[in-house]
This record gives sequence, structure tokens and C-alpha cells, in this order.
Amino acid sequence: MDVEQLRDLVVTTADEDPLVGLAAVARIGAEMERAEAVLVRRARNKGATWSEIADVLGVSKQAVHKKHGGRRILGGQP
Repeated sequence: MDVEQLRDLVVTTADEDPLVGLAAVARIGAEMERAEAVLVRRARNKGATWSEIADVLGVSKQAVHKKHGGRRILGGQP
């Protein structure tokens, strides 16, 4: 998702219809999860520790490792 698409979704969260806004929030959340996974993988590939990543995300090392540390097979499924 590019920046313009993300910006449009953020604007849509203020839609008069709350269901339209909620749908936009759900799409933003899914995109943020995807972006986080990509950036965690990049950080690990560049040598960042689980503790460093956890500090940046504001979670415990165990939480970030549980979320992102499992082996991914067949299209990213745990």
C-alpha cells in the first residue's frame, strides 16, 4: 500500500457513516501489521536483537519474539 492509499484510508476514518470509518480502521490495522512484520524481518536481517526491536515497539522481548519469531512456511503462515 502506498502513502496516498494510506492517507485516503486515514481520511475515510472520519466518514459520516461509522461503519465506513471502521472498515477503514480495519484496513489500516492490517496494513500496519504487515508493515511491522516486514520491518522486524529487515531489522533482524541487519543484526538487531529481539530486545532492541522490543524496546522500539514498546513491548517485551518475549512478546515480539512470540509474534514475529516463529518460522514462516508456505506464504507466511506460522
